Amino acid sequence: MKMQELRDKDRAVLSASVELYLKTGSPVSSGAIHQKRILTDSPATIRNIFVRLEEQGLLSQPHASSGRIPTDRGLRFYVNSLLDGVPLTFDRINLFAQDLSINKGDLPGLLHQASRVLADQSDSLGFVIQPRISRIHFHHIRFIQIAPGKVMIILMTPFQLVLTEIVPTETTFDQIELDRASQYINASFAGRTLSQTRDCILEELGKSTSKFERALSRLINLLKASIRQDDLDDPIIVQGASKLIGKFERGDMSRLKTLFQNIEEKASLAKLLSEFIALDRVKVLIGSESNLPAISDCALVLSHYGDRTQVLGSLGIIGPKRIPYRKIIPLVDNVAQKISQTISRASS
Repeated sequence: MKMQELRDKDRAVLSASVELYLKTGSPVSSGAIHQKRILTDSPATIRNIFVRLEEQGLLSQPHASSGRIPTDRGLRFYVNSLLDGVPLTFDRINLFAQDLSINKGDLPGLLHQASRVLADQSDSLGFVIQPRISRIHFHHIRFIQIAPGKVMIILMTPFQLVLTEIVPTETTFDQIELDRASQYINASFAGRTLSQTRDCILEELGKSTSKFERALSRLINLLKASIRQDDLDDPIIVQGASKLIGKFERGDMSRLKTLFQNIEEKASLAKLLSEFIALDRVKVLIGSESNLPAISDCALVLSHYGDRTQVLGSLGIIGPKRIPYRKIIPLVDNVAQKISQTISRASS
């Protein structure tokens, strides 16, 4: 059933019921809806609408004598009405997001700022998934031997940000060899990612003569080490976890404990969220919609950020299902747009 299939009165009662529930956390009575004067109908008529909405799976009644609360499906209908309606604005976010700035190409610093804004302004958990260095299109790359068995990768992106990573290697390199590798990659593969570069060199290795086979093989080992290290590094910035504690009922503590365990294992959480990295502007996942057991009792509001050439990562908030969607959706949207604009300006 689509939102348009609801009668106007039913839609008005559902929306009012959801907003009252989000505000109070308590079952909503027909009297409370009547007091809001969204309809001229009597409480008895509103109760009949409650019954219809309950039959359609949009509201539920915890106890025979209680009011109604929205189901996950009811929350979904409400959220869809927000996403499909007039673009939401939140002036405080527009003002606060002006503080999101980038200094000397410091992308990690910008992303930490963003996660803090998300956590503070939502009073929930804010997260930002950082881009993997092996999956970013590079403009220029250099390898530097910093110690036996350790190579630093310095990667310049097309949007003028510099990313570095220290890679442990089993293969021993000298700086002359690393300089040649850098020159070869920059001349042949600029504009691609390290993962794509590795695949191209592997293909070239199969066609190479014995003269170049050893050099290409050693370069492959270096790229494999880089990508392997990239997968091990912590890709997610999480802030505001403590804000969730007071938002769950006492009976939900075991589920909250599971959530915090997944937060502590941030690489695991990032893996769960990675499938949503290339979304349309804003996506809201409620309860089991996420197919992520760790957050099946939560709501997830997320979007993506990037430059003009590619999506780099995702960001958002995780909170209880009873979050103020009317505020959180534009918050996430605004911060994502602000990061993208800041990154794109760095390249101009």
